[in-house]
Order: sequence, then C-alpha cells, then structure tokens
Amino acid sequence: MQPFHALVIGASSTIAQAAINQFEEDSDCFGVYAISRSVQGKLKEGKTHWIECDNSEMRIREVCQHLKASSGTITKVLICNGILHNEDMMPEKKLEDINAMQLEATFYANTVVPMLWLSQLLPVLKGNEATQVALLSARIGSISDNKSGGWYSYRASKAALNMLIKTSSIEYARRGKNVKLIAFHPGTTDTPLSKPFQHSVPEGKLFTAEFVANQLLSIMETVTMDNEAAFLDWNNQAIDW
Repeated sequence: MQPFHALVIGASSTIAQAAINQFEEDSDCFGVYAISRSVQGKLKEGKTHWIECDNSEMRIREVCQHLKASSGTITKVLICNGILHNEDMMPEKKLEDINAMQLEATFYANTVVPMLWLSQLLPVLKGNEATQVALLSARIGSISDNKSGGWYSYRASKAALNMLIKTSSIEYARRGKNVKLIAFHPGTTDTPLSKPFQHSVPEGKLFTAEFVANQLLSIMETVTMDNEAAFLDWNNQAIDW
C-alpha cells in the first residue's frame, strides 16, 4: 500500500474519532487533517493536525486552499457531517410535525455542508493515486427503499445528498479520474445521534463506532475504482439509490 494522508471532516463525531484512531495506528498513514467546528482542547498530537472550520462557505474555501499544499497526497477522505436531532427537534412522525426551521437546519447539515466540501476539494484530490471519498449517508435516504415513511427532513436530506454525490461523480470522472465517491450507510451505531432510538434496534445490529470505522476503511481499500458513485452499507452491500 502506498503511503497516504487522510482528511476527516466533521472530525468530532464518534465515527470520525474512531477512524482517526485507526489512521493514527496505520503505519502507511503519514498524517491526518481533522476538520472540526471547534478544536478547543484538541492538541496536535501524533499524526493528526486539527483545523477549525465553522462550515461557512467562505471558511470551507479557505481550508481547501490551505490543503492544496498537500494535493496528490491525500487519498482517504471521510465527510462525516450530519444531524438527526438536537435539543430543539426530533425526527417528524407525521406531516403535521414538519416545519421550515427543521427542514432548513437538517438540509444544511446533511446536504449543503458535505456538498460544499465536495465542490471545493476537487483541486486537492486530483492526482495520480487512487483516492476514495466516503460521505456518511443512510439507507433511509434511498427513495426505492422507503416503505415506512416518516422522518421527513432526515430522509429527504440524505436522498438529496445521494443525488449530489451521484451527480458529482460524473464531473469528478472527467476532472479527477482517480477519485471514487462513496455514499456510506454505517448502520445503527452507538453514537449520540442514535441514542434515542437504540431501544428498537434488533440484537446484534447496534454497532460500535470502532467496528463501523474499520468496515468503512476496509471498503475504501477494496472498492472498485470505476469513476462511478457507490451507495454501500457497512457490510459492503450495494443499496438502491
């Protein structure tokens, strides 16, 4: 395996932290750029260099300009931004629960921010080495797989993200020929995002972040580099868009 640098965006999330730990232990990984809205208390230890970014369009552009110095060496990218609930909102159970504030907040976190990164990273990722970009999506964003309804803003934001990944892969195929885009469904992972819903998870289907990160990095190593977007679950099984 070729030596590489990794880029982890949304690096404070539980899955992102588990992936960073695995990169730290990988002798082929020469460094990790970890992007987070806050880096307070995060020292530059080991291979990981923390960069603060508020996810505004201007700041994302600035960070990507900074990363251009490492163009061609960053070949593993994880974009982990996302939201399902917070103290002000929970997934909608019925049509009457829908409101503009929740739709806008969910779409911004789950769709707009990952796409802003994807749009600005192209000059950084262009190079001769095989490069994989994994964005955390969800099976619930599959339009053809939707049998139960509900969770309107989360479903729609992930479906929109999937479309943006699929569309971006067409342009990346022309302009960044060695880049593979992956929409990744991690399954139900033991994180703050899933805490309110873990009671309904079947036995054996609540995964640790370490397991999910390991599965994702293994998939990135073995995925077919065919210039087409892939929608894959934690078990490396394809999901219908």
